[in-house]
Amino acid sequence: MSTGLLNLLMQIPSGMEWIFIIIIIVVVFFGVRKIPELARTFGKASAEYEKARIEAKRELQQLKSQDSNNRIGREKLEEIADSLGINYTNKNDDELRAAIDLELNKTSKK
Repeated sequence: MSTGLLNLLMQIPSGMEWIFIIIIIVVVFFGVRKIPELARTFGKASAEYEKARIEAKRELQQLKSQDSNNRIGREKLEEIADSLGINYTNKNDDELRAAIDLELNKTSKK
């Protein structure tokens, strides 16, 4: 009984045999003339994928740097508002800029 199981296990293809089987199936299915064309198409597709991945990574870096610039801009606005005595807790950036401009115009007219 164990000899039959051992013989069955010996007939199952291993890793390298699977590669040969897949190559034979590809050659039979597509033909020898189509294989270089398929390889070129696969190469172009993988190159486009890499370009898109690099571009997405670059855009993500730009968004992160813009976000940090916006945070720094907000901190500067809060410092200016604090020095002018403006309450900035419930104001967005645009409202805070308008309040700072209004306060600066008041001071320049005096």
